[in-house]
Amino acid sequence: MPSLDFTKWNRILGWFVFIISLIVYSLTVEPTVSFWDAGEYILTASKLQVGHPPGAPLFQMFGAFFSTFATDPSQIGMMMNMMSAFSSAFTILFMFWTITILLQKMVGKEKEQSDNQDMPF
Repeated sequence: MPSLDFTKWNRILGWFVFIISLIVYSLTVEPTVSFWDAGEYILTASKLQVGHPPGAPLFQMFGAFFSTFATDPSQIGMMMNMMSAFSSAFTILFMFWTITILLQKMVGKEKEQSDNQDMPF
C-alpha cells in the first residue's frame, strides 16, 4: 500500500513541477525569432521544408503543429518558442521522475543491504 501512495504522490508532484516550469518558461518566452540559427528552423518547421542536415525532423513536425495555432504569420515565431517552452517543461517532468526512480532504487538497495547484514551466518 505505501508503494501506491508513493506512486500517486510522485505523479502529482511531477505534474506540479511541470506546471511551475511551464509557467516560468512561458513568462520568459521570446516573442520573435532569435538571433542565431533558430530563424531557419522556425521557417522550415512552419512550412515543412527541408532544413540543413541533420534536419531535426522531430523539431519540424512539432513546429508545424504549434505553428498552426498562430493567429497571423507574425505570431509563428512566438508559437515555435512556446513549443520549446513546452518541450523544456516536459524535460523537467521526465527528469523529476527519473531522479525519483533512481533515488527509490538507491534507498531500496541500502535497505536490502542492511537487512542482509543483520542476518547471522
